[in-house]
Amino acid sequence: MRVLLLEGQKKVGAKILMSGGTRCNVTNKAVSEKDFNSEKIIYVRNILRSFSNTATIEFFQGLGVELVLEPTGKYFPVTNSGKTVLEALIRKIDSQRNITLLCEHKVKAVTTNQNGFAVKGDNFHFNARNIILTTGGLSYPTTGSDGTGYRLAQSFGHPVIETAPALTPLSTKDNDLKSLSGITLEVQLTLVADGKRYFSVRDSFLFAHFGFSGPAALDISRHYLRAQGKKQIIANFVPDYDENSWGLYLSQSQSDAPRKTLRNVLIELMPQRLVDLILKKAGIEAYLIMNQLDRASRQRLVSQCVHYPLDVTGVLGYSKAEVTAGGIDFAEVNPKTLESKLVPGLFFAGEILDVDGRIGGFNFQWAWASGYTVAQAIIKQKGFSNEQENH
Repeated sequence: MRVLLLEGQKKVGAKILMSGGTRCNVTNKAVSEKDFNSEKIIYVRNILRSFSNTATIEFFQGLGVELVLEPTGKYFPVTNSGKTVLEALIRKIDSQRNITLLCEHKVKAVTTNQNGFAVKGDNFHFNARNIILTTGGLSYPTTGSDGTGYRLAQSFGHPVIETAPALTPLSTKDNDLKSLSGITLEVQLTLVADGKRYFSVRDSFLFAHFGFSGPAALDISRHYLRAQGKKQIIANFVPDYDENSWGLYLSQSQSDAPRKTLRNVLIELMPQRLVDLILKKAGIEAYLIMNQLDRASRQRLVSQCVHYPLDVTGVLGYSKAEVTAGGIDFAEVNPKTLESKLVPGLFFAGEILDVDGRIGGFNFQWAWASGYTVAQAIIKQKGFSNEQENH
């Protein structure tokens, strides 16, 4: 079996090098379909089971890449460098005489012919028995994910679920919130659409000069875009507490430390600049003594800490999105092999499909699992022999 890998960019693996803050979050300690979004989530579950996170760890260990588990459940190479992962994969490719990798070969068209398929670019033309589209989606288009795969699939009549940026930062026009740039803390974000709770996530959160980033903001972004009607993101800056328990905490603090300033009590649980803003929004004097905090002021403070409405004006879009929501509709794809139901020999793997995972190594795990599934399907095809080409 001969395998040809065509890469449109000058170098391969740009997303591996940039992911996880250049560290490359290879997989996660616990992976299930619950970590993903798709119109056909049961298909995602079956593919994930075909190549588990344990299989991923063993695969990379076989390539000489040792992974380390962090408290968050994320696996990174022990070197803390995505370069380690990419170089190991390239070494594996180079060691296989039947595999050829060609960079700067941007595919412009794929058509069927008597051999199977014709793959064409500006200065090349290849024939292939099987085609695997692993072009990614639309996220970070400068890396090559410019929607080419969708266009090629649509040329064969494949439907595409409407796409949108996912795992992308949120923007705001609130200068008070922008002034908190650089502050990181754990929060609970809740998306409310038309008065109903739509999605909630608890994770690290970062205030930025443009708005909000960090895992919590990134995870909620795709849901913010998908939600219909009037929508609002509410932040709980003390996620270990709800409205009732936070009110009781403040009441208890009044009893335990009546002469302590309210500001100092809050700083024990939240960053100082955030505390100052919350007190300002609640209309409470920062250096108020705890035993001077009346019930009405305490209620306003509880609301500002637990139900703070973030002024979200949108998302930063595909240019900063780590993954694309939507993609090739599973309705026209064999759920066991990821082969097209419309065009025999045409396969899909990775982000191009209608699958997007939350932050934490899940999208890479989907790439490994779906790629493995397709490879096994091609190998097991009836009538396949070593003399036949498979690009």
